[in-house]
Amino acid sequence: MTFARVAGVGSYLPSNRVLNDDLVARGVDTNDEWIVARTGIKARHLAEAGQTSSDLGLIAAQRALEMAGVAAEQLDLIIVATSTPDFIFPSTACLLQGRLGNKGAVAFDVQAVCSGFVYALSIAEKFIKSGTHKRALVIGAEVFSRILDWNDRGTCVLFGDGAGAVVLEAADKPGILATALHADGAHHGILSVPGNVAGGKVTGDPFLRMDGQAVFKFAVRVLAEVAHECCEQAQVAPAEIDWLIPHQANIRIIEATARKMGLPMDKVIVTVDQHGNTSAASVPLALDAAVRDGRIRHGQKVMLEGVGGGFTWGAVLLEF
Repeated sequence: MTFARVAGVGSYLPSNRVLNDDLVARGVDTNDEWIVARTGIKARHLAEAGQTSSDLGLIAAQRALEMAGVAAEQLDLIIVATSTPDFIFPSTACLLQGRLGNKGAVAFDVQAVCSGFVYALSIAEKFIKSGTHKRALVIGAEVFSRILDWNDRGTCVLFGDGAGAVVLEAADKPGILATALHADGAHHGILSVPGNVAGGKVTGDPFLRMDGQAVFKFAVRVLAEVAHECCEQAQVAPAEIDWLIPHQANIRIIEATARKMGLPMDKVIVTVDQHGNTSAASVPLALDAAVRDGRIRHGQKVMLEGVGGGFTWGAVLLEF
């Protein structure tokens, strides 16, 4: 039987690091104490003008390929999770395929907002388990700063830009132990960018809008549920999880999820304080940070989970 294992990870953050006080200096009606108390966020990275999701994703991908010892031409599947693609089309995955020098791999984008990377990783695992593909590059890349209303302090202080990537390879022993994905479109209104382009003009609202309290309640509930679902599938007790990497949206959501799972915070990877919410990039960014600083080691069990607009949510339990 064929399984899928993580062979390499990588990430990239734009060089423009923005502290909470920098936002105040830009005219945002807020302060550092207010942001930290409500979100845990102290800083975020923002893309430069003209810097795109594929720009960020390219460097993250190259770093993951280097760690895996895999050449780009060896890939037969490329999936990019993003809500901020370079273009309406072609897909950011195809753009990255061209920039990496790969020819012939299946390449497409996944749009599940902050759950996007978990969705994309689950899809890649199914391709590999089917036996039709052997090496996949899965990327989460976002430039959320492009869709923020900088006059709305309830949203603009929360988000940042970045990219993370994982190389999956076919293996003869399990790496990804369980996956679970869900969506409920009835909740689409609590987190959305309710606009589009038609006739050469923006119609509707082109900025991110969020009902923060509704998102908080929904996220805490479903993140705990989907993590338990993966544990049951894999017959792994929550206490056996070495590391939990939840979507990095808000420290209070992260802490509440850990409590519901019965996990101490010293088993939770937290990067939201330095990255903000990078949507589909948040989970792979946190994964890469913890692998490279030595916290996550081979043989450990890691739970990845995301929740985002749609509403979508999901989890992946893997043995690194």
